[in-house]
Amino acid sequence: MEATKTPVEIYTESNPNPHSLKFMTNMLLVPEGSVDFASPSSAESCPLALDLFRFNFVKRVFMTANFITITKTENIDWIEISGMIKSLIKGYLEEGVPLFKAMPEVSTNERIEGESEIVGKIKVILDEYIRPAVEQDGGAINFHSFEDGIVKVQLQGSCSGCPSSTVTLKAGIENLMKRMIPEVKEVVAEGV
Repeated sequence: MEATKTPVEIYTESNPNPHSLKFMTNMLLVPEGSVDFASPSSAESCPLALDLFRFNFVKRVFMTANFITITKTENIDWIEISGMIKSLIKGYLEEGVPLFKAMPEVSTNERIEGESEIVGKIKVILDEYIRPAVEQDGGAINFHSFEDGIVKVQLQGSCSGCPSSTVTLKAGIENLMKRMIPEVKEVVAEGV
């Protein structure tokens, strides 16, 4: 007797970045954290991401718990390509094959033994207050470092290259961090 498979459902959600689209699914894609593929060479461990990069309009592939955010080139509209992307993702998930050959390095804000109390507080604020809102917009924010009052974070998914991410970083995240942790003087995005 053959086991019944869960039907794969995929729908899209827009976000503040007009060049990225969030493809939501009812399947668990990444059990913990997130994976950000900025190029085909960074996606060697993920056949689905490699196949997505075969579309010449795909610039970035970001995966987390139950969604994939695709960032496209500016010269094409979502209406022309979202159906193709949705079909490719659905096909992979219906086949039931593992999404990763080997699990790539996953980004998280997990506490590390021996880190300072302030860094621990920063990670808690990122996870409890900021991450849910950023994920709702199809992205992720991860702690990079804290030195001389400056918190450096990494923006992934739709947040990477989003026109409104700088405003969100300064007006929202930085203000919250400064209010909750007096030692924080500034929040900046690493690698932007």
